[in-house]
Amino acid sequence: MHNSLWDTTTISFTACAAQVFFLILFMGTEYSLLTIMCYDRYVAICKPLHYGTLLGSRACAHMAAAAWASGFLNALLHTANTFSLPLCQGNALSQFFCEIPQILKLSCSQSYLREIGLLLVSTCLVFGYFVFIVFSYVQIFRAVLRIPSEQGRHKAFSTCLPHLAVVSLFLSTDLFAHLKSPSMSSPSLDVVVSVLYLVVPPTLNPLIYSLRNQELKDAVRKMMT
Repeated sequence: MHNSLWDTTTISFTACAAQVFFLILFMGTEYSLLTIMCYDRYVAICKPLHYGTLLGSRACAHMAAAAWASGFLNALLHTANTFSLPLCQGNALSQFFCEIPQILKLSCSQSYLREIGLLLVSTCLVFGYFVFIVFSYVQIFRAVLRIPSEQGRHKAFSTCLPHLAVVSLFLSTDLFAHLKSPSMSSPSLDVVVSVLYLVVPPTLNPLIYSLRNQELKDAVRKMMT
């Protein structure tokens, strides 16, 4: 944001490392929290009588702590490994922020294979989250379709669909950004895709979740009319 507003194109080595660390920390934690929110909806709809036992305040605190701890460890490993590599192909990144794939392009050491291995491990972890979310939503939709009243089904769907929209947007743009083939890579495409997964999901998060708020709906309707 600072670089964009002040039209600067330079960043110090330390600030670049900090940017990578916090980016991975927040993205990794976001994945974990989205998965926990999916589990919350699964228990609420499929096992409502056990909700207080499975998702008490202590359980929620433990899951939140695990999400932040795993995000911190993942960010620490990636940042330490990436910035220990020798950079021999200049120091200019064809991106508007410090991104690991762009930094690896500047390295001439075979050690970058370790970072690619870490990226693959992270991708497998995200894929595990994705499988868990898909499995949970299959169970959720099966349970919702068995609800006899239309009002009950509508309430259940309105609880799940905003979360599902955020998960789909976040996962699809991020996976495309990091798993697209090198032949598809170009500076302009990299910038567009990065904006998609860095800017669009956080911007839409408050909007998607708050659309369930009746007061906000009424305010939007009043403003439009």
